[in-house]
Amino acid sequence: MESPSAPPATAEPEIILCRVTRWYYRRMIFLAAMLLAMGLYFVYDGKIGYPKDNAIAAKKDWFDNEVLKSFDAARAGGRLDAWVADARAKGWPTGSDSQAPRWVSWAAEHNFPEDPHRWSDAEITQQYWLGGAAILAALIVGGLILLNRRKTVRGGPDHWITPEGKTVRFADVFRLDLRKWPHKGIGYAWYRETADGPERRAILDDLKFTNMQLVLDRLRSQFKGELIEKIDDPQDEETDPAGKPES
Repeated sequence: MESPSAPPATAEPEIILCRVTRWYYRRMIFLAAMLLAMGLYFVYDGKIGYPKDNAIAAKKDWFDNEVLKSFDAARAGGRLDAWVADARAKGWPTGSDSQAPRWVSWAAEHNFPEDPHRWSDAEITQQYWLGGAAILAALIVGGLILLNRRKTVRGGPDHWITPEGKTVRFADVFRLDLRKWPHKGIGYAWYRETADGPERRAILDDLKFTNMQLVLDRLRSQFKGELIEKIDDPQDEETDPAGKPES
């Protein structure tokens, strides 16, 4: 007589492995590159750009105080021809038809702005501070990329393990806030490890980690607590002039 066959074993739900998404890496790399570019630009201004502007502003002062004043004095003293010859020998602008040299014309020949700006020492120093802060922020973002490179979320049959290695049992979750899930992929789960223990919060981040929807689906299939979902704002509905929703 044949013995009755044993009932088939129930398959254990597979582990859901959630790795950091490419979207997260692209966003963070873009942010780091932007901060680094800003920092280098600030440093460039402090070391090269602003001093260059100040050098042009000094040229403008020289033009006004040396060239124009000596021209006016020579013309008033009847020594204009001698002044022109001396100015040409020095490479100064000489004007034309006995007219005073014009900064606008001379600046255009040298690709100088018509109204050069002079930066203070404090403004130049500020560029170094801003540049250093931006570069430091870029390094911090780069460090976060490296720190998150090996982080994962693991969903089990009755729990999930957070990126920090914390195990959260589905049965311990008493409140689930999914108001941001449809648009931002963010969910918040409140749980207690013991009946009288403190409330803790875990984050479900579908933008940062792949397969988080699968973890959430598994959690919701066993969830019996308070569920908070997005409720349409009545103001979003179309209203008639009397303020009543259109039928």
